[in-house]
Amino acid sequence: MSDIVEVMVLVEGQTEHTFIKNLLSPHIINLTGNKVFLTPMLPGKRGGDVRFERYKIDIGNHLKQRSDTYITLMFDYYGLKEWPGLEEAKQQTMHSQKAEIINRKTNEEVNKLFSEQNRDCRFIPYVSMHEIEALYFSDPASIAQAINIKQTEIESILHKCGEPEAINNSSATAPSKRLEKLSDSFVKTTTGITIAKAVNIQRMREYCPLFNEWVSKIENLKPLKKKP
Repeated sequence: MSDIVEVMVLVEGQTEHTFIKNLLSPHIINLTGNKVFLTPMLPGKRGGDVRFERYKIDIGNHLKQRSDTYITLMFDYYGLKEWPGLEEAKQQTMHSQKAEIINRKTNEEVNKLFSEQNRDCRFIPYVSMHEIEALYFSDPASIAQAINIKQTEIESILHKCGEPEAINNSSATAPSKRLEKLSDSFVKTTTGITIAKAVNIQRMREYCPLFNEWVSKIENLKPLKKKP
């Protein structure tokens, strides 16, 4: 049995794809001594419109393709529609409670649908609270410099929300919406990734507990034996 661990990451869109490929994957490779590898995968159909009925097909296909790989997700809570646990999560006030419900209910649904393929707990649920852009708020100075605004404007948002992953998710207050409002130069797929590189994964892990928990699970995965 190989000691290499392969993790397929089903992502919501191009921003997440680039984030995994250029930032998170190298971080994991470095930490694990070239033993855990992440491969971002866009959905088979057009991205966006994040409904479980659409994405369960991709989840099932990846679980069935190879028995020695793991699969995880990187979706924004902000964009979820008709997803396991979503209505229950909306009743909660704490972002950590919302994430716990979504992850637990998603895992339960995947186990129900693909119990045979997921017996080794190969599926690892994860939802970004409330958007991937929340992670960038781990370093106000990097954001301020990248989009040419005052650092205090970012610090003020953090002061009101408490921590990056608690920055809320309406059409006006989601992390990316706040950045777009602060500067016309902010573009998710370009400026956003530039900011992410400046912030770096380690700092995101220090300031974003939910993200850190997910990354910790990935870096500690054990190799799986391929079944005939």
